[in-house]
Amino acid sequence: MITIDITVVIQIINILILIVVMNAVLYKPVRTALAKRKEQLAELTNSIETFKKNAELRKEEISRKLNDARSKAKEEIEKAKKGAQASTAESLAKVRQEAQANKTVQLSEIQKQFTDAQQQLSGQTDSFASDMAAKILGRSI
Repeated sequence: MITIDITVVIQIINILILIVVMNAVLYKPVRTALAKRKEQLAELTNSIETFKKNAELRKEEISRKLNDARSKAKEEIEKAKKGAQASTAESLAKVRQEAQANKTVQLSEIQKQFTDAQQQLSGQTDSFASDMAAKILGRSI
């Protein structure tokens, strides 16, 4: 049977001393290592979340800048088109003016030639009329 004597008390004291020693030597370092690991995981999780937020912000910023660049490019293209259209209109106007000037010069030249031919022919009408009359009548007039 179990007898309660001094050895039971010694065994209880021995177990308590063993608990204190194991706590100091084994449990406490393991707990601190686990606590440090938990802190590191929390820090890494926060870092990851921060990086994700920064990535999202940068992505939004890049997309905004890309949209701005596209709109600026469209504006520049429109300006270039308008400039080209204006330049084309100016060139076309110059060509039309030159064509009109050439037309005027040529019309005046033709008018001059026409008047010269008309004067020349009006001076020769009498001789043509007498030649025609001579041919029709068969004799000279």
